[in-house]
Amino acid sequence: MLLSVITVAWRNYEGVVKTWQSLAHLAKAKGIEFEWIVVDGGSNDGTEEFLKNLHGQYNLRYVSEKDKGIYDAMNKGIAMAKGRYAIFLNSGDVFHSEVAEVAHQLAATPTTERAMYIGDALLDFGDGNKVRRGAKHGWYIYHSLPASHQAIFFPVEGLRNYPYDLQYKVSSDYALTARLYKAGYGFKKLKGLVSEFSMGGVSTANNLELCRDARNVQRKILGVPGFWAELSYLLRLRTTGKAKAMYHKA
Repeated sequence: MLLSVITVAWRNYEGVVKTWQSLAHLAKAKGIEFEWIVVDGGSNDGTEEFLKNLHGQYNLRYVSEKDKGIYDAMNKGIAMAKGRYAIFLNSGDVFHSEVAEVAHQLAATPTTERAMYIGDALLDFGDGNKVRRGAKHGWYIYHSLPASHQAIFFPVEGLRNYPYDLQYKVSSDYALTARLYKAGYGFKKLKGLVSEFSMGGVSTANNLELCRDARNVQRKILGVPGFWAELSYLLRLRTTGKAKAMYHKA
């Protein structure tokens, strides 16, 4: 199996349905085998019943139980994954219509290569304004993720060795990616749009904590010198809070 699509949900029935609908774009990739893993936090909003009635469509497997938060739920998804790569599309995140072409590129990559494959994503600001975030060069990891989290195909083998660290409340995705990078998993670009998601999730809602978490990742995991980590912190603090306004002017 090439790909495990992992979706974490909590009281977001409509979001789960929206993500499920977008899997049809991936299913158009002929010869690409994938599975859908849903980790629900024990919602009582009809999510479990909806998943049950899908009867395993898209090789669906799911659990609905309490967890310790979003990153703990993601680790549960990793433990269930059978694919060569995994991508995290949380409830409400969707695949873009171009994802089938991207999946074929992913399938053509060498099985022996230790890499994280990254593509582009559409950022939705909720007022009809969508902005494309293109994948950047790998060295960008020293400041931030070189691609949106929902546009990174992670090697499952690497995820098992370097799962989400629960000490990072809002930047565990950055910490995980940084650990994989330091362990020798480089970044390789894929052409095309992978996904589309709304600005306003856990990692975009609390700007100050996000910036502090990221600075800790840079110092403790990436080994960025204090001066540069502080400069990155100030730049992130300035741009993250103004992201919506900046993109509106784009």
